[in-house]
Amino acid sequence: MTDLVGARRDLEAALGPGAVVDDPLERRLYARDASLVEGSAGLLVFPTSAEEVAACMAVARDHGLPVVPRGSGTGLAGGATPLDDAMVIVTTKMRRILEVRPEDRLAWVEPGVFNLDLANHLAPTGFTYAPDPSSQQVSSIGGNVNTNAGGPHCLAYGVTSAHVLALDVVLADGTRVRVGAEGPAAPGYDLRGVVVGSEGTLGVVTAACVRLTPIAPAVRTMLLDFARVEDCAATVSSIVARGVVPAALEMMDRGIVRAVEAFAHAGYPTDAAAVLLIEVDGLDAAVAAQAREVEAAAREHAVGTVRVAADDDERALLWKGRKSAFGAIARIAPHYHLHDCVVPRTKLTDVLVGVYAIAKQHELIVTNVFHAGDGNLHPLFSFDLSVPGTLERVLAAADEVVRLCVDAGGALSGEHGIGLEKRDFMPLVFTAEDLDAQACLRAAFDPDGRMNPQKVLPAGARCGDFAAAALARAGALPEGTWI
Repeated sequence: MTDLVGARRDLEAALGPGAVVDDPLERRLYARDASLVEGSAGLLVFPTSAEEVAACMAVARDHGLPVVPRGSGTGLAGGATPLDDAMVIVTTKMRRILEVRPEDRLAWVEPGVFNLDLANHLAPTGFTYAPDPSSQQVSSIGGNVNTNAGGPHCLAYGVTSAHVLALDVVLADGTRVRVGAEGPAAPGYDLRGVVVGSEGTLGVVTAACVRLTPIAPAVRTMLLDFARVEDCAATVSSIVARGVVPAALEMMDRGIVRAVEAFAHAGYPTDAAAVLLIEVDGLDAAVAAQAREVEAAAREHAVGTVRVAADDDERALLWKGRKSAFGAIARIAPHYHLHDCVVPRTKLTDVLVGVYAIAKQHELIVTNVFHAGDGNLHPLFSFDLSVPGTLERVLAAADEVVRLCVDAGGALSGEHGIGLEKRDFMPLVFTAEDLDAQACLRAAFDPDGRMNPQKVLPAGARCGDFAAAALARAGALPEGTWI
């Protein structure tokens, strides 16, 4: 049995008693993230520096404890859900913006810094941090790095991996390393890219060097409404086909529009079947030209009205509606479940029709709000957990949605990660050899398998299988040998 008493004693000696919590109620609060999965947390540790994180990891190593890194807990795939009384290293007290260097277009920040706080801090410099997940008011940079988070403005600017230059990481044995570099291209293998999106399975991020993006001189925000979902979805592909890549291209159907409007009072058209919220930015002339192309594409698909935000206040109100969507659906039902699968833009119409059919078959309410430009779907099943049998129908419907998206040529996640909820879907898109190769990469960072165990890779993925097969092909081992 794991010696939690001894581990707590060693942690308190290294960090002080206030940094370690094992109160049953608080452990219960940290036993889940924003997904439906609940696990079991062991000791909760709240380090304030990279040195303290390294001390935590050394104690975990000495006592054989599994470790789960956790930021704000806004993840939607169970990636920060601890299992089997794992030690939870909570980075929310590491909230310093360490350095901002506009001349080099970079900043160093600790993992607990809120995404929106970083953007607001940078605004006076004329720069911003481009990835903007809808939870940016409360989601942390460390969590964004772990899941390779995106956001509405990542269509043109790219997701987190495109904006992280280097990372300071504490490995499972307490070793502190830096991957990547401040320069434009670090030599050797891209270990920075390996850590981004690894969901805490390789180590604990203690600092991130992020790329700064100039704030565009001109912005135009447009709200387009349609009488048919199919016309709205078709407009997305038409816009991109015209050579326009908006900064943001978001789609919302009637159900989510009505919930959002009741909450935000932003003037969304509640009688429309679906709307597009589109933003183009750049120089004045380019913005005007792009806006004309957007409107022309929409006219080809029976757009109703085209509303252009008159000023920054109206623009902020429109975005308040979009970014409040997940909270606003509480007006429909007390709980929701979703997967963030990605499909080719040209398949959006067919997949959306399929999603509505799946919901009808399982007698469920589904609403859609998603990054249409990326084809990154977020079908939201609203339900009440207190109704017997409802959760089972929700999970069955969600399973069918994932398979529908994969069959359409899609991917399992665009920004939420795999975690626990989509772990067992990995064989839908990866061969056994693919998964074993990923297990070998994971083992190179964490040989004992203590970092966020049972996440991302299904139980059958084993490094030895892949290595043995590779050596057998080279003639070094007989087929089927285990190493």
